[in-house]
Amino acid sequence: MNALFGMNSILLEAEEWTRLFDLDFQLLHDSILTLIAVFVLFLVASIFFFKPARDFLEKRKKGISDNIEAARADKEEAERLKAEYESKLKNVDSEVEGILAEARKKARANEERIVQDAMAEAGRIVDSANREAELQKQKIANEVKEEIVSVAGAMAGKLVAASIDEETQNRLLDETLEEMGEDTWLS
Repeated sequence: MNALFGMNSILLEAEEWTRLFDLDFQLLHDSILTLIAVFVLFLVASIFFFKPARDFLEKRKKGISDNIEAARADKEEAERLKAEYESKLKNVDSEVEGILAEARKKARANEERIVQDAMAEAGRIVDSANREAELQKQKIANEVKEEIVSVAGAMAGKLVAASIDEETQNRLLDETLEEMGEDTWLS
């Protein structure tokens, strides 16, 4: 032990003269303990702080990735809808023209139907007016005949009364009626 103790003292003297960085056993021991403490602190921090932070960052990264995918899908859907609406807009003019043509065709059909109905009504009115005129014509003709007969009867009565007796007068009247016939009075 003396030899050791002696060696220790030699080393101490040599160290004083040869130490460049002041490295001694205590500094080395403290440095190793500090490194172990830093390593343990790093392990504890990684378990309690870094792992939740990493998990949070992974969730955030996944959420951002999902949002980017959703935005990409929405953009593709919007582009598809835009293309669909543009094609519909191109077809709108032809659809409008088709609708207008159909409306014109229906309007023409209605016009023709209305004109035909009006023509038929006008025909019925004309027929009715012709029948009414014919009836009026017959009525006037009958009135004229009656007037002529009464005038002729009055004239004949005056002539006959002056020259013919009643029996001759009745015979002449019967003969005249037979000659004229019933058709003459009915027309």
